[in-house]
Amino acid sequence: MHEMSIAAAVVEQVDAAAREHGAPGVTRVRLQVGELAGVVPQALDFCFELACAGTLVEGAVLETEQVAARARCGSCATEWEVGMPPDLGCPSCSGGSSGGVLGVGVPGGGVSGGGVELLSGRELQILDVEWAGHPHRPAEQKG
Repeated sequence: MHEMSIAAAVVEQVDAAAREHGAPGVTRVRLQVGELAGVVPQALDFCFELACAGTLVEGAVLETEQVAARARCGSCATEWEVGMPPDLGCPSCSGGSSGGVLGVGVPGGGVSGGGVELLSGRELQILDVEWAGHPHRPAEQKG
């Protein structure tokens, strides 16, 4: 279950940031999780609670924002939600499913010829953190 390693990494980063900013604790952590990130939300919630034990994050609420997987056809520029399991065939021109490799484009971010570009769905990032005692001051995101 890779959710435990994800939860542990999130807690480690948030705990370190809380200590760096002199926060007495953390009340909320908000994550962005893409549909194709391979994360089971219920498992992540369970693992997050375990990983928080003994840290400044203990007792914090974990909120996850799901991001739909979207793709764009390199042939006709149509965008669509690919769903789960992913449907990588263009709904407009039927291109993409064999015209290129998912997420692989040309230098500069474009897609060569009839390929499919994955626009979203792989996200896995901390959006914001709420420090205890400062409910209206979310932690600033670095990077």
